[in-house]
Amino acid sequence: MGRQSHPSFHPTNEVVSASATQYVGGTTRNASGERCDFEKARALTTEEFPEVVEMYRQCAIRAKRAGFDGVEVHGANGYLVDQFMQSVTNQRTDKYGGSFENRYRFLDEIVEALKTVFPAGRIGVRLSPNGVFGGMGSKDNNEMFTYAFERLSEHGLAYLAMLDGFGYSSESRTLTVFDAKKAFKGIVMANNSYTRDTAEGVIRSGAADLVGFARLFISNPDLVERFRNDWPVNPVPDYKFFWDSATGDEGYNTFGHYKPTSNGQEEEQP
Repeated sequence: MGRQSHPSFHPTNEVVSASATQYVGGTTRNASGERCDFEKARALTTEEFPEVVEMYRQCAIRAKRAGFDGVEVHGANGYLVDQFMQSVTNQRTDKYGGSFENRYRFLDEIVEALKTVFPAGRIGVRLSPNGVFGGMGSKDNNEMFTYAFERLSEHGLAYLAMLDGFGYSSESRTLTVFDAKKAFKGIVMANNSYTRDTAEGVIRSGAADLVGFARLFISNPDLVERFRNDWPVNPVPDYKFFWDSATGDEGYNTFGHYKPTSNGQEEEQP
């Protein structure tokens, strides 16, 4: 998570990022569950990168042992990888900062490490070039992420997942999923605020190959069956169900499945 984490969760009692920056646009929770401000991050040293990249590889190893078919690199939403990609948080002058190539380097090293665990066709990457979450949004995002899309094409990945829904930054021109499809030579997954109708539309247009759903799956654990059978779909749940840890498991296991009854009517069943 980089600078979006809190020092109380870490043995060293510090958070790290691409540069010594602080997210001041919101609050977080510490290890005791208390609301608090984000704290200033420490810039990773050049010598620390092999260890951090190895952590990603070890995560992939554990995922494989657990029976997962592949892994996705979370390079979106203002977390650590995104903090290296964007100039608003990356103020480095070494080989991990400055040029597009250098700011992409950390992600590239992670993907290369994961390829020693899973074949490239079992690895995906998730990016959010338009997002503002975590204090993100850089003036050169259009060029930076187009460069990243092109470079990621070299790996033969399973897919590129791109967030292209709400929450656009005004710092640069919005990158559409169609832009990603032109730059990335592979499967492109659109994501963020899609309905079944808009998902079918973006696929028919050729702008994306598939669409990912997340929040709708919280309120519709049987979302695939609802789409397939034209059953009603519950609206996206309130933010508290996936944002505030204080709610515990409420919402994650209380939304019901939709089943037809013997009299031809259909109802929610837990």
